[in-house]
Amino acid sequence: MTNILPMDTTQDGRGPVRQQRAGRHPAPLDKSVEPIVKFSGLTKRFADGTVALSDLDLSIRPGEFVSLVGPSGCGKSTLLRIAAGLSPISEGRVETRFDSLGYIFQDATLMPWRTVARNVELLAQLEGLPKARRRRLAQEAIDLVGLGGFEDNYPKTLSGGMKMRVSLARSLTLNPNPFMFDEPFGALDAITRERLNDEVLKLYAERRFTALFVTHSISEAVYLSSRVVVMAPRPGRVIGEFDIPFDYPRSPHLRYGEEFGAIAHEISECLRGVST
Repeated sequence: MTNILPMDTTQDGRGPVRQQRAGRHPAPLDKSVEPIVKFSGLTKRFADGTVALSDLDLSIRPGEFVSLVGPSGCGKSTLLRIAAGLSPISEGRVETRFDSLGYIFQDATLMPWRTVARNVELLAQLEGLPKARRRRLAQEAIDLVGLGGFEDNYPKTLSGGMKMRVSLARSLTLNPNPFMFDEPFGALDAITRERLNDEVLKLYAERRFTALFVTHSISEAVYLSSRVVVMAPRPGRVIGEFDIPFDYPRSPHLRYGEEFGAIAHEISECLRGVST
């Protein structure tokens, strides 16, 4: 399904810095395939006159894992909400080509009176699926995120990382594409965060969904992504794009490699140049 939100806009010819390093690369994407999400000349103004995004251009193709990094307030989460149809635009154009999406919020947003299993099957229930089918889908998703044995637990008994796994499992039940992650692991400790990064990569390898991931962590962005997009401070716009030259699946040891560190440093320098 194609959704287009047109508005009047002008183009000034600005373009992001595109960097692609030598080395191993994932299988190239077919450039002839239409983007699953495309922003053209996108501007977003809030009611108080604040310009959150200005003349932003960005395309996300099927199968890409794209992370958005940038200073606080640069419009990363706003861009995600626009892509999901949760926020209107002021100027420009948004094209989306998908029938369903998974949206992982900063908080797990679980219902405290429902067990893990009942939380996970919620979306399938709202879709009106028969009880037997939605429970089967919920169990498959629970097993996929490593929460087998916790089906009857309530959210208050779970750690922060486990709650995020429940949230992820809930979105998996309907097999959506794309997935949009709004800084889901930012409040977790480093060890739990790395483990959940590995869980996301495992799911990405199995499902090969398209992902748009918001994070403040450059290391997390490089580890997860096929492409990292750098955004400038408000008003947000794309000022750099970095293709990540590592094959999937990825090993946790990748984080300690020289090339990984060099790419993270380049992205950091790009951010440093616009954050002052």
